[in-house]
Amino acid sequence: MSLLPKNERKVAKETPRNFVIYGGTMHGKTFFSEEFPNPLNLNTDGNADMIETPSLNIGHERDAKGVIKKSASDYLTQVIDELQGTNHSFETVIIDVIDDVITLFEQEITEEANVTTVGDIPYGKGHQALEMMVRVFVMRLKELSAKKKMNVIYISRLNTIEENDATSYVPSLKQKWMNIVNGNSDYTILCRKIGKKYLRKVESKRKNYTRDMIDDERITQLLDTVVGAYDKSQKTSTNEAKKLAAEQEKQQEAERKARQAERKKQEQTQPETEANAESEKQGKADQKEQAKEQNEDNEQEQPKKRPPRPVTK
Repeated sequence: MSLLPKNERKVAKETPRNFVIYGGTMHGKTFFSEEFPNPLNLNTDGNADMIETPSLNIGHERDAKGVIKKSASDYLTQVIDELQGTNHSFETVIIDVIDDVITLFEQEITEEANVTTVGDIPYGKGHQALEMMVRVFVMRLKELSAKKKMNVIYISRLNTIEENDATSYVPSLKQKWMNIVNGNSDYTILCRKIGKKYLRKVESKRKNYTRDMIDDERITQLLDTVVGAYDKSQKTSTNEAKKLAAEQEKQQEAERKARQAERKKQEQTQPETEANAESEKQGKADQKEQAKEQNEDNEQEQPKKRPPRPVTK
């Protein structure tokens, strides 16, 4: 029997397992994530007991003096170790929310170093330590997804940006951390509530997934409810690419001129501001000198009191 496969193309099987889901409060992001099979919710809001889904509260364990006794990072490491190294029935792990997890990491670093912010730690070591903690956390979850075929969901809140008379919705997670999380995810999905209806929309994805590629029926059904989940990326023609590049250059030039005009305006107003400040300073000095001279004149005008006469018997 020949070991060679048939010389024909086949549909590659690749199921997306890592997701970023973000949206406003009560916009359905947690509800959507809990529709994934057999979820475990790692919750940072402290309301794990109020959630029907199996969940754990994520936070620092502190002693009576408020000192961290067991950090959130140690707790998360222990949870991931157990998910990866033991037999269990969970198929999905939800980080709810990733913004707070990174804040907990930052608290751990600053309190250990006895500083206010990570930037207070010399030589940028605080920022380096925080970035390493975030990267290790994300990579461990990605490893869990690959080895145990578990779905990993990062939930983030919503920021609204008004720019050029247009409104855009982005994750509240800082761009630095979003690059790490999103770079290790397959889909980024926005959840919005419009009136009484809910919208789920793909904002970015790793590749053009199709229903035939996904061998997990539950994931397929969930993605069926997301706008753009199976849309193909549109190719850009050479003329369109040139047009887009020209528009981008034009916009960059306009932004450059606007910054130059703003800087020139600041340079023009700065001497005037300094002159006003100097004039005000001189005015106060003159007032002080005048008050001093007035006091001296008053002292000279007042007659000197005669000493009391001695009492004679």
